[in-house]
Amino acid sequence: MPLDRHAKRLLDMISAGRGEIAAQPTADSLRLSMLRLAEVADARRVPIGAVEERTVPGSAEAIPMRVYTPVELRAGPSPCIVYFHGGTGVFCGIATHDGLCRLLANSSGCRVISIDYRLAPEHPFPAGIEDAMSATAWIVENAATLDIDPARLVVAGDSAGGTIAAVLCQIYAQTGAPQIALQLLLCPVTDLADETESRRTFAQGYFIERSTLAWAKEAYCGGADYFDPRISPLRAPSLAGLPPAHIHTAEFDPMRDEGEAYARRLADAGVPVRYERHDGMIHHFYCMAGAIPQARNIVASIGASVREALSAAPSGAIR
Repeated sequence: MPLDRHAKRLLDMISAGRGEIAAQPTADSLRLSMLRLAEVADARRVPIGAVEERTVPGSAEAIPMRVYTPVELRAGPSPCIVYFHGGTGVFCGIATHDGLCRLLANSSGCRVISIDYRLAPEHPFPAGIEDAMSATAWIVENAATLDIDPARLVVAGDSAGGTIAAVLCQIYAQTGAPQIALQLLLCPVTDLADETESRRTFAQGYFIERSTLAWAKEAYCGGADYFDPRISPLRAPSLAGLPPAHIHTAEFDPMRDEGEAYARRLADAGVPVRYERHDGMIHHFYCMAGAIPQARNIVASIGASVREALSAAPSGAIR
């Protein structure tokens, strides 16, 4: 399928305004560019039941988070999506993913809790994962206060946030707690130790450039081993016993092949997997629903699938 025409228009606009960022990326310039992109491309003024700002204790400092309550919510404790934004572990945050989280809350019927974990290069690996674990533990411990059902807990993320969600599932499978009902991974980064065909094919001109990825990889990893499963979850020796997974990739995304490979390895390990490749889409499309109409439709479908999965019984049957 050809590149979505709205996605192409957005890519052309990004290319025209890229300036020196691709050649000389810095954390500050990338963070500013993503905030500006969100102002143009994110879904805006999405109705929501409630939004609450919180901070929770972390291993090093307080962790900000935003709680989204959907417009329509059944009585009693609700299912919950703990969401980790993407951005290579260097940029993006709660603000850049606000529209996505609102759409996801409404379509899934879940409270969505977006986590503002620490970023590199100020806080390289494994700071983000430590914050993710601290925040998730606090959410489970305070489920009654948040009015959520800890038996219907989803960990989710996109891009590098998808890495974090996948890593948490691997860690919790080893420790036995908390129990995760579903992992939702959007265009996840699962292997920094290799360069797939899609990374080569879409290395330039498809939203995130190879030079930016290379710089961010060094900034995030801080000299750590790329084969470490906490950096490249596809490299874990075994994926058996992990929670059911919904994995979504985009046709014109450098990270497409590794997301598909992770879905395949999970399925081979006996994990229930629902995998979808969204034709015509690019990386980060889920945060571009204000500029790409099909992206909004896809996010609604993603949320509906989560809603359906969490209503299934037993939880092990989730697909």
